[in-house]
Amino acid sequence: MELSKIIVSFFVLQFLLFQSAIYAAPGNSNIFREYIGAEFNNVKFSDVPIHSGVEFHFILSFAIDYTMSSSSPSPTDGQFNVFWDTDNLTPSAVSAIKSQHSNVKVALSLGGDSVGGSSAYFNPSSVDSWVSNAVSSLTDIIKQYNLDGIDIDYEHFQADPNTFTECIGKLITTLKNNGVISFASIAPYDDDEVQSHYKALWKSYSQVIDYVNFQFYAYDKGTTVSQFMDYFSTQRSNYEGGRILASFGTDGSGGLSPENGFFTACSKLKSKGELVGIFVWSADDSKSNGFKYEKQSQALLAISH
Repeated sequence: MELSKIIVSFFVLQFLLFQSAIYAAPGNSNIFREYIGAEFNNVKFSDVPIHSGVEFHFILSFAIDYTMSSSSPSPTDGQFNVFWDTDNLTPSAVSAIKSQHSNVKVALSLGGDSVGGSSAYFNPSSVDSWVSNAVSSLTDIIKQYNLDGIDIDYEHFQADPNTFTECIGKLITTLKNNGVISFASIAPYDDDEVQSHYKALWKSYSQVIDYVNFQFYAYDKGTTVSQFMDYFSTQRSNYEGGRILASFGTDGSGGLSPENGFFTACSKLKSKGELVGIFVWSADDSKSNGFKYEKQSQALLAISH
């Protein structure tokens, strides 16, 4: 009888340890991600230094469900078009960079801040119609470009958080179930409307979201290391259990810049086992300085965890 109790206790303990492993926050890893193609300054995949010791994700910016009209683009209810620099970032360029570097994957980002000089809105007519159109149009683009994943970067909304949640959650789930993508990320930032939409999405669909590209560069310019650490902790709570990446911009935007201690903050995160990875906005902006900080980011991430 005592032996059976011991056996039962052993299996209960094993189960609890397994469960805690599932729900434990992610530790350090070597993910480096960079947005590319939004600013049409002729940047190419091959311009960007790629360290063999990281998992490198290029994120094409952007695919938008708007018409391609140069004068007044309008929403298309989930029928996506390509708005990145297609002269330089072509399907053959994707295939070439992936064949040259086995550690490279390429994704596309949906939405972004603007289209044709105006805000790009998430504006579905209904959940079902938007998801149907989005799955169809994105599957075509992803297959044409030989892509691996998607990123969600809507920043303006003409739909409530629940509608956004169901549209995006069903889109990611369907694309994964169909074998079209292998990963998905979201790119929120510290704004009440933005957070209300993405936190609702996270609450219902966190299980299909692999990375949180939190835009820490959307905080005020002059952010200090200690403020950054506080912001990071806050977003770890908002997106509990998520793989949250540290980030900076090379476009002169805000947040904690590399010049002011970004890598100091990353080293602190790494010592706490919280540096999942780093992402940068954007390759287009970094081209002029020779990708100095991309090199530094990858060198830090490639050091044994």
